[in-house]
Amino acid sequence: MELAGIKYTKDADGRNRYLQIDLDRYGENQLLDDFLDMLDIEARKDEPTYPLEEVVARENKRRSLATNV
Repeated sequence: MELAGIKYTKDADGRNRYLQIDLDRYGENQLLDDFLDMLDIEARKDEPTYPLEEVVARENKRRSLATNV
């Protein structure tokens, strides 16, 4: 299936391997935004997480802000 602004690139075995998306055409598309968000989530899934309170306290200390705000 061909879509304007969408290009598939095949690997040496002839399988679709890469997808190029014309962002001028599809950049303001909610489904594309959701797809890109999911890629980012997948890429970061093994990164450590921190409780919000810990991040806020660390940033308050770094910026010399009051801790009871």
